[in-house]
Amino acid sequence: MKRILLADDDDGIIDATRMMLELENYEVIPTLQGQRILELAQKEQPDLIVMDIWMSGIDGRDICRMLKNTLQVQTIPVLMISASRETRQSALDAGATDFIEKPFDIDSLLEKVGSLLSK
Repeated sequence: MKRILLADDDDGIIDATRMMLELENYEVIPTLQGQRILELAQKEQPDLIVMDIWMSGIDGRDICRMLKNTLQVQTIPVLMISASRETRQSALDAGATDFIEKPFDIDSLLEKVGSLLSK
């Protein structure tokens, strides 16, 4: 079973996204705290990290840079999510593997997740 670390500071998004991913037989490790993403990635070794760019207290792009500079987790693909289309390029520049804009269609999210996990 593929494991996904899911990070967003909106518990409604976490709950809805987690439910959809679990229906597709993914194991989901949720967090509302951006500061815990690096720690959880190192501890849980997920197959994919899906995270919001705008986390309370910390910018997801900074977290992504930290992930990509940490040897034991740097190869884990990162799918970044944002309500702002303008952040796409900066997310990719920070090391994100892919980007999806909020509000996202669940089928589009599942397609991106499936594609990233099959690489």
